Parts: sequence; structure tokens; C-alpha cells
Amino acid sequence: MRTSSGNRKQVSDFNRVDIHVLERLFDHVQEIAFFIKDREGRYLAVNQSLATRHGLKSKSQALGKRPTDICPGEFGCLPAEQDEEVLSTGRSIIDHLEMQWHLPHQPVWCLTTKLPLLDERNQVIGVIGFSRDVRVSLDLSELPEDFAKTLEDFERRLHAHATPSWLAQASKLSLQRFARLMKRVFDLTPSQYITKTRVAAASRLLLESDDSVSDIAQACGFYDHSAFSRAFRMATGTTPTEFRARWQIDRPSSSE
Repeated sequence: MRTSSGNRKQVSDFNRVDIHVLERLFDHVQEIAFFIKDREGRYLAVNQSLATRHGLKSKSQALGKRPTDICPGEFGCLPAEQDEEVLSTGRSIIDHLEMQWHLPHQPVWCLTTKLPLLDERNQVIGVIGFSRDVRVSLDLSELPEDFAKTLEDFERRLHAHATPSWLAQASKLSLQRFARLMKRVFDLTPSQYITKTRVAAASRLLLESDDSVSDIAQACGFYDHSAFSRAFRMATGTTPTEFRARWQIDRPSSSE
């Protein structure tokens, strides 16, 4: 009984750990943007990586603000909507694939996880989470030849009919083995990889060409304009048209 009581006290003590200990811990991880927010979605604590990504001179500049206050253009809408979902439902968001726009003019793909913070009555009082950069852990030359060729071909052609099963078959792998290899190399599921590749290609065309949104949707393997817009907004928090209008205006001139 004494041991049980001691364990409960120890757990209680850990529950009172200063949130700034977590902040300082995540200051040492550059590929992760860490945050804690209050019930209004305002930052209570952030790590240095989050501040740097948004062009802030110090972490304190983010405190008391919402994502819409520090994210460029419409890119603050997606995290704000996610916060509202967690705060209102108490449900977590795990490994949501999204494009984040880091200053200056640098798109980065991340997997975002957000958990509700609960008080002693199990009421949601805030959000804690992080966004971690998606990075390729191996050079394609180190991968099985058919796997590497299939990915290279897909990224070049963006086949509209490509599915996880189709890519696995083209790689001469079972779907299970293909998925394991995809996770090890890209830290993504096959479906996340397909979405990331299509949206990344579309974002480049939106900025570098004068093609219509419908033509870009078709070129990047989306079935129609509406399917493209839904996938693009899910990944970026903005529509293709809004993305083009914002970043074609703000991007540095190529002549500079």
C-alpha cells in the first residue's frame, strides 16, 4: 500500500512538470516545431524551431498569438482549424500530412500531431503537439531497383491511376512490404506519399506556369478540379487559386 501511495504521489509530481521544460527539450530538435496552446488556440510555449520557421526573432514573439497571426497568408488557417477541432471534440490528430510554408518562401512537408490537454475534470483546456519534417532517410540508389524506378517514374509522370496497390505491383513487392519500405524511407504511408507527390508538383506548376488550375489538376493526376482543390486545401490550408495569388506576388523575382 505504501508503494502504491508513493507511486501516485510520484505521478502527481510529474503532472506538475513546468511546460517550459518541454519547451527547452524541443529547442534541441531542429526538425520539429513544438507548441502548447491554451483553450483559445493561443501559443503558451513554443520551441526555437517554430519561431525560426515563421521568421520570428524570438520565441516570445509567438506567445499569446494564434497561427493566423504568425503564419504567412492563408497558411495559418489549417492549424487554426485543427486546433478548433481538437478543442471542441477532444479528439487527437495524428500524423496529418501537410505543407507548411517557412519563411522566406520555403515549402516544407510535415506530419503534424496534436493532442488535447485535459484538466483534473477531464475538460479540454488546451492543445499540445508538434510538426515534424518529412525527410528521405536513404538515397534512392540504396533502394531495391524496381522500387526506386517505380517511384522515379511516378514522380515524373504522376499517373492518374496510381494507387498504393498499383505502385506495389509495379515495384514487384507485396503491398505490406511496399508499405513498410515506404515508411522506412519517407516516414509516410503509400497514400500519404501519393498525395504529397501530386500536391508538391501542383504547387510548383501553380507558381511557375500560367496553366489553368484545371489543367494543373489533370497534369498532376487528379480526377477533376474539385478533387484537386480538396486535396490541396487539406494539405496546405488554402485553395490552389489562393495559393497562386499569394505566392506569385510575394516570391522573389528571378531577375534579382
